Amino acid sequence: MNFDERALAFACGDAWLYGVLALPAQCARKGVLILVGGPQYRAGSHRQFTLLARSLAANGVPVLRFDYRGMGDSEGEARTFEDVEDDLLCAIDKFLVEVPSVSEVVIWGLCDAASAAIFYACKDSRISGLVLLNPWVRTESGSARAYLKHYYVSRLFQPEFWSKIRHGNLNIMAATRSLLDIIAEAVGGRKKNAVGVPNETCDTCNMTPLPDRMFNALSRFRGKILVILSGNDLTGQEFSDLVKSSRQWRKLLTSSRVTSLSLPEANHTFSRREWRDQVAIWTKDWIYSW
Repeated sequence: MNFDERALAFACGDAWLYGVLALPAQCARKGVLILVGGPQYRAGSHRQFTLLARSLAANGVPVLRFDYRGMGDSEGEARTFEDVEDDLLCAIDKFLVEVPSVSEVVIWGLCDAASAAIFYACKDSRISGLVLLNPWVRTESGSARAYLKHYYVSRLFQPEFWSKIRHGNLNIMAATRSLLDIIAEAVGGRKKNAVGVPNETCDTCNMTPLPDRMFNALSRFRGKILVILSGNDLTGQEFSDLVKSSRQWRKLLTSSRVTSLSLPEANHTFSRREWRDQVAIWTKDWIYSW
């Protein structure tokens, strides 16, 4: 299917935001807003978001990808993923003005952009779906447990690890101290969370841990959800471990409105072509399935 791309500029407060709209000749009723997370801009790592937008547009799905305030070409002060609600609101308003045939919006986000999408979606009735890739649920204790489980254990089965030891190329004392520090954080953090003591994820305004706030927001969202996790990524593994260890998260993500998929060999940004293409296919098929 043919599609056009054009640049968009729109205001958010006193700042101008910039994005790119991929517009098919014939549009589906659902449009996708790609939300960029972390120190990225609208093209994404290895042009991931550009290629995804073009793939979806070639299949009839209009897509807007943009830089929120303080990122990429957009004006304004840099901000965290928990402070982009106004940016999302303005982007969706502009999207629906530019493509009036779109009646539902799906937010697609990777890492902390997925987390930002979760916080926003329950507040806007125009959002009918979320695509969440390796959502950011980072706590120091959760990260330590994921590192122990998915890094240190796998290292024991790697020949190069034992080769380093045999040839004296590994600082045993430093490695041991690092391991003990991680174990202490994993065990200590779990105990602090268990008794309700504020942990390192709490900000000065909200003493509730990030995973709990994300659960509360996602449980209020009534639309469809697609979760895609990378098997070779500590962020994805930390989210997976959180779900496995929490009955409420398991119940939420096994509901009929949630589809969960994984790419066992993929890294955080799905950097290989086959991983990127699979994500695009899964996204397109899921959008057209409801």
